[in-house]
Formats: sequence, structure tokens, C-alpha cells
Amino acid sequence: MNRVVHLIEAFRHSKTMFAAAKLGVFDATPTTAAALAMRLGSDVRATTLLLDACVAIELLTRDGDTYRNTADSDEYLRRDSPHTLVGYVLYSSDVLWQLWAHLDDAVREGTHRWPQAFGMEGPIFSHFFKTEESMRTFLTGLHGFGMLASPSVIAAHDLSRFRRFVDLGGGTGHLALSFVDRHPNATAVVFDLPRVIPLTREMTRGRVECIEGDFFADELPPADCYALSRILHDWNDDKIHRLLAKVFAALPAGGGLLIGEMLLDDDRRGPVSAFMQSLSMLICTEGQERSAAEYEALCRAAGFREVHEKKTGTPSDAVLAIK
Repeated sequence: MNRVVHLIEAFRHSKTMFAAAKLGVFDATPTTAAALAMRLGSDVRATTLLLDACVAIELLTRDGDTYRNTADSDEYLRRDSPHTLVGYVLYSSDVLWQLWAHLDDAVREGTHRWPQAFGMEGPIFSHFFKTEESMRTFLTGLHGFGMLASPSVIAAHDLSRFRRFVDLGGGTGHLALSFVDRHPNATAVVFDLPRVIPLTREMTRGRVECIEGDFFADELPPADCYALSRILHDWNDDKIHRLLAKVFAALPAGGGLLIGEMLLDDDRRGPVSAFMQSLSMLICTEGQERSAAEYEALCRAAGFREVHEKKTGTPSDAVLAIK
């Protein structure tokens, strides 16, 4: 199949997975089409078409009339899996799908698409937290996605010198948990909005300290290493300058800042996933993905004297800046 035809059809693959996850297909296996249709109250013929499509894109297997999850579906598309990505799948289907429909207008105007897609003004993240259920869906989806990368982000640089690690905007705590897993004699803290922290406590089960606050508005908890993981890509350069200056001022000499983000190659030819994420930031936020050189320039402008980057081969790379 040529590249153009492949890309024409690519969204159909994603939407097939989105629909199956939303309907709970991967939570119901092993099953037959008739049994699943009865459970869902759906049309048997249409249910069979969906299940067969999931077999074709290798999310299910079929033995006679019985459909079963593949290993990937069992790990990432079941709601009860510790590594579930269902929250992020639902966010992609219900939110990103609508925003990406207006990518051409985002390119013309250079702004996110929340007003156009959802009639929303004001803080763009208010959509995620409009209800407790939408907040939980969004954050648990990010947790599953974060667990794919956080252990590698923590392992990318030697952080053994640091004794108090504070993850700013740390959400469900996946990065902080990875830090204490690797450095059990140190302390980890998640600093996030008051509405987020109850879920953080639930997910981290007392293994990390949880503190309520807004990293733009409030004083930062003391630390010798701060982390900003999948945070800076949300913001424009002016806001990043403000935040990095605040972090730098709060750190002791020799303190560190760990940045977890997808890094663009310096020649801006890849990786593909980072450029797709950069377009997603365009339609969702005021930010974008950046190269290691761009993050180094931002960190040095804030006063950091050393900046080291490392690709991890996961959805987040790792930049370590030292005061």
C-alpha cells in the first residue's frame, strides 16, 4: 500500500480501537459477537464487524466464534489493568478527535481549538476537570501513558545525589513513584492542584508526600531536585521563562531540574511521534515540542550552568539541568 493510501486509512484504525475500548470490548473477552451484542444491547451484525476489524488490526484474536484479547490489549486496553491506557484512549476519542478536526484552522490562526470545538473560553485545562469523572479519566489515562516512560526518565541521569525530589504538576505520581523505586532512601513529593491531590494519594498509597498548590501562583515546596514532566510543552516561551526562573530561585547550589518531554531532533526531521505531539500541543494548548538545544537555551537563560539531555526511546526523553 502506498504512503498516501495508508495515511488516508490510518484514522480508521484509531477510531476502531477507540470505539472498541469505549464499548468495553476488551473488558468482556473472551466472548462471542452474539454474547457481546446482548451485553451491550448492540446490533449483532455491526458488533461482528467491529470485532473482526479488531482482529485485523491485531487487537483481538479469533478462534471459531470466540474472540480474545491479544497480549497488548490485555495489558493496555482493559480498564482493570495496572498499565491501562483506556483513560487516554477515551480522552483521545472524546476530546482530541474533536480538536484535531480543526487542525487546518489552528495552523491558519496559530491558536488552540477549544472555543471552536467545545465553545469554551478561559483556562484550557478546565475541560479536563469539568467533572470528577472527566478529571479522573484524563489523569488515569496520563498515568498509564506516564508509566511507559517514567522509569526510563528517572534512569536516564544519575539522580542519586538528590535527597528530596519534588514533581511539579505530578498528577497521579508515576514519576515520583519511579524515583523512589530507584532511590528508596530519598523522599519524593507530588505538588499539584487541590482537586488532583486526592487521586494522587489514592494512586501513590502513602509512598510519596502529596502537597496542594499551583506552581505558577504558589511558593514551591523545598527540594534539591525539581521535576517538570510533560509540563513545559503546554506553555509558550514567556511562561516557561517565568516557571524556570522560579524553579532556579528555589533550588540550592548544585540542585537539579529534571525535564521529561519528547525531544525533537536538532535537524527537525524527527522523530515522527514528537512532531505529531507538537501538532497536538498546537490544537490543545499554547505550547509545542522542542529540541534539546531549545531546552538547553531556556535553562541557561534561567541561570542553570549545566544541561544534559538523553533520549530514552519512550514517550518522554530526559533533560537534567544543574544550578
